[in-house]
Amino acid sequence: QVQLVESGGGLVQAGGSLRLSCAASGRAFSTDTMAWFRQAPGKEREFVAAISRTGSSTYYADSVKGRFIISRDNAKNTVSLQMNSLKPEDTAVYYCAADPRNRLATMTSGYLYWGQGTQVTVSS
Repeated sequence: QVQLVESGGGLVQAGGSLRLSCAASGRAFSTDTMAWFRQAPGKEREFVAAISRTGSSTYYADSVKGRFIISRDNAKNTVSLQMNSLKPEDTAVYYCAADPRNRLATMTSGYLYWGQGTQVTVSS
């Protein structure tokens, strides 16, 4: 059974920072592409960032490029999202996702496994 558990969400003022983490278990973590998505109230789930199996390749949504950094630690089976210069429009539930296919997909259909999400709220 694959399990992805997010942590690190919370309430932060605009301009602040948060670091999200996702702990994976139940499969060979180093063989999965990992990604973060987010979903704001009343909106569809959208891509945020993805990272390749070894961490050598990353890809970001334009809305977070230059502010967010995705990283992974295959020894600890974790993937992280460092979020800086947060804006109120970053408010959403953030989801960790994993997929065994070796590609940096940006659509939800590109990921087989999902976590339950962690809430991030940015106040103005």
